[in-house]
Amino acid sequence: MYIRAASNISPQNTFGNQPFLEELVEYTGDKLTCIEPDYKTLIDPKLIRRMSRIIKMGVASGMDCLQQAGISVPDAIITGTAYGCLEDTNTFLSKMVQQNEEALAPTAFIQSTHNTISAQIALLLQCHQYNNTFVNGGASFENALLDAMMLLHEGEASNVLIGGIDEITANSHTILKRMGLYRSEAISNLNLLNSGDKGTMAGEGAAFFLLSTQPSGNDQAKIDGVSGFYKPRNTAEIQQQISNFLSAQNIGIDDLDLIITGKNGDVKNDSIYHQLQDSVLGDGPAISYKHLCGEYPTSSAFALWLAANCIKKSSITPALNATDIPVKKVLIYNHYQNIHHSLILLSAC
Repeated sequence: MYIRAASNISPQNTFGNQPFLEELVEYTGDKLTCIEPDYKTLIDPKLIRRMSRIIKMGVASGMDCLQQAGISVPDAIITGTAYGCLEDTNTFLSKMVQQNEEALAPTAFIQSTHNTISAQIALLLQCHQYNNTFVNGGASFENALLDAMMLLHEGEASNVLIGGIDEITANSHTILKRMGLYRSEAISNLNLLNSGDKGTMAGEGAAFFLLSTQPSGNDQAKIDGVSGFYKPRNTAEIQQQISNFLSAQNIGIDDLDLIITGKNGDVKNDSIYHQLQDSVLGDGPAISYKHLCGEYPTSSAFALWLAANCIKKSSITPALNATDIPVKKVLIYNHYQNIHHSLILLSAC
């Protein structure tokens, strides 16, 4: 699959014609929130009033991606989200309690479903093609990618708009922090990966990609393979999964120019990556990304955007404190709470 265009609304300056992570945005606390653009340039102002925050982010990044690719209507729209439209869900449930389940306005309920974003994009484009949303926790975006690969491989579509979206709300953040996912004390995201403590920082984002079967001559990168596995028994099983994936692509670890890992600053989470770097992942060039966007189930969409840009520019941005070397082949390895593990291999066109 060729990545013809990519658009990303995140806690960093990644949307629009911004320099590629030239200066990192610092956050102090336990969460990173998206830097939102002026939506009026992409969405009718009359429609914006009825859209919640995550819908605006998703629709804007999806429409911007299509504009970059020069595609008016894609052959398919596929999204992945673990939490869906949390703000609308909270609004609907709160009003249901406050109004004793009587005389409820339907708008919040209609917009609370997980497929709202892909549906909104389709309605705005008058796109009556294949439309699907995957809600599989930490594997949501990867499953959307696999679905796109099958559609393209089987000739059911020539170009597919695919996205990964999740948001933070006050209630969801409180609940997940109570479960011990986030730091109990404030920390800078730029120091997150070096602190070695319990918990991480919450994150959110909306990243969309236009994937095609044919090269356009101006593609960012191509996706060679996607794989995922669920609840491995031990590190040895993870090592075997990575080795099998690389073997299936007829490459070895030494053929990779860069490895992007999902380290998030939590000592238990990151121990898996440290063990793998001592074995199957080797000691080659490696960077992490969750100090830029925070931890959330579809953060691998941010990692894909990061990898595609590194390949397109054939370099690693100096802001990531990595050796600047030519980048032609990149492996993304991420796991979410050691439940959902995923591998994505990209290469230069």
